[in-house]
Amino acid sequence: MLKIFKYLQKKDYLLILCSLVFIVTQVYLDLKLPDYIHEITILVQTEGSKMSDVLVQGGYMLLCAIGSVIASIIVGFFAAKVAAGFSVRLRAMVFEKTMSFSIEEINGFSTPSLITRSTNDITQIQLLISMGLQVIVKAPILAVWAIMKMMGKSWQWTAATGFAVLFLIMMLSILIFVALPKFKIIQSLTDNLNRVTRENLTGIRVVQAYNAGNYQEKKFEVANNALTNTNLFTSRAMALIMPTMGIIMSGMSLAIYWIGAVLINAAALPDRLFLFSDMVVFSSYAMQVIMAFMMLSFVFIMLPRAAVSAKRILEVLDTKAKIIDGNVTDGNKGLSGEVEFRNVSFKYPDAAEYILRNVSFKASKGETVAFIGSTGSGKSTLLNLIPRYFDATEGEVLVDGVNVKNYTQESLRKKLGYVSQKAILFSGTVTTNVAYGDSGSNETAVKKAVDISQGTEFVEKMENQYNAAISQGGTNVSGGQKQRLSIARAVYRQPEIYIFDDSFSALDYKTDRVLRSKLKNETKDATTLIVGQRIGTIKDADRIVVLDDGEVVGIGTHEELMQNCSVYQEIAYSQLSKEELEIG
Repeated sequence: MLKIFKYLQKKDYLLILCSLVFIVTQVYLDLKLPDYIHEITILVQTEGSKMSDVLVQGGYMLLCAIGSVIASIIVGFFAAKVAAGFSVRLRAMVFEKTMSFSIEEINGFSTPSLITRSTNDITQIQLLISMGLQVIVKAPILAVWAIMKMMGKSWQWTAATGFAVLFLIMMLSILIFVALPKFKIIQSLTDNLNRVTRENLTGIRVVQAYNAGNYQEKKFEVANNALTNTNLFTSRAMALIMPTMGIIMSGMSLAIYWIGAVLINAAALPDRLFLFSDMVVFSSYAMQVIMAFMMLSFVFIMLPRAAVSAKRILEVLDTKAKIIDGNVTDGNKGLSGEVEFRNVSFKYPDAAEYILRNVSFKASKGETVAFIGSTGSGKSTLLNLIPRYFDATEGEVLVDGVNVKNYTQESLRKKLGYVSQKAILFSGTVTTNVAYGDSGSNETAVKKAVDISQGTEFVEKMENQYNAAISQGGTNVSGGQKQRLSIARAVYRQPEIYIFDDSFSALDYKTDRVLRSKLKNETKDATTLIVGQRIGTIKDADRIVVLDDGEVVGIGTHEELMQNCSVYQEIAYSQLSKEELEIG
């Protein structure tokens, strides 16, 4: 738990120190009140006392009370500032760390869990700090100071207070022991609820298409009930704290006054006045002690959950990214857009079998190299090794003559225009999606990129055209339109290397043909790597790499592969007739 506070800054420690000063001031003022009560009690019962003397002591009490309130407000302000500032930095650190993760780390945590850790978990830490500065620091000071002022009054009263405190500690310990295991699983249950909710919202169209609403509702109900029941158990257990505190406080007051009555009755007449005054003051101090422990009980409610949250946040922050930046920012002189695989093999972490085995090929500037193969043959995995979404298990992947592991990730990815297999759009406008990552977008370049990707017609029919709103995930445009805008995004960047991971599958044949024709003119000075499922999309490539079960079984032009690669022939004849292939 304490490890999370290593991310506090110097200004936070300064604010905490200021809070400590005002906390001590507040405790001092709170503990001065019983002293004035003592003086007023004596004055009231002493013959010849003036009303003005009582009013003076009452005025001092009022000033102490006002001062205590002001100190409390200042402490609350400082605590809120430290907690809010710390949570902002912590959230930024978790987000930044998450952005540096490779797909392997993200899959290791899961997306719903990462969302929970950067929101709900950090909120738990924020609540603990804001409450803790006001309570954790104040409670021990208040308790110790009050006990010191109580000492020497009466061992009977001290014994009664000690018994009450001991009973309170026992009750709190039992409650915490019962509730702590449940607190530890609340956050994981929150993860699960987020996962089910996110899964349902993401796949809402499939859910509706298969009339699976009831099925999804049952899944949600199971996750929701698990979290609700756990929260109810912990809440009910912790709800016992308040009535327990009430019983202890009332019982202790009763015990003090009962003991006081016995002591006063047994005392000589001159001492009774002082005993009565001591009893009133002692009762006030005893209440302060119990209040201190009651404040700590609120922390005990939050501490177990915050400890779990801190551990989960540290798991993210302490995770070492598998993809480490190199220090190279540019390739070898004279090379631009060259991609080479040298005996590359790859298997996923903890997997037994290799996905790719001994893959070797070279793509030079101006060339179009296509990849084809059956589902699961490793085509997309191969392309993912170039931008370092994964690192090759064996062999080397070179861009412009330099191993991709030696580049800084930013420099490497600046060379690439990547279009993923699943078209992804972000909330914003057409322009912000096409010029993604460019703070000063060029309107002319955006229009040109959209035109090359064959999106001009549908974009200019949208309201506000290039400033038309795009919803999160691009749910307000069709699959083909999303794919064309994703292609436009890569074209706008004008990279050295274009990577199209099965990025034409949602396009009709006519649009596909026109788009590739325009794209060929645009990318003539760049290297183009295409994963395709359709022979028609890739047969004009300069070279086609045929993959089968992770191995290269053929490299050549369409005509060459039709002569000497049986796997390619099978794919070709399954899609087109002999006449169509001969015509092509």
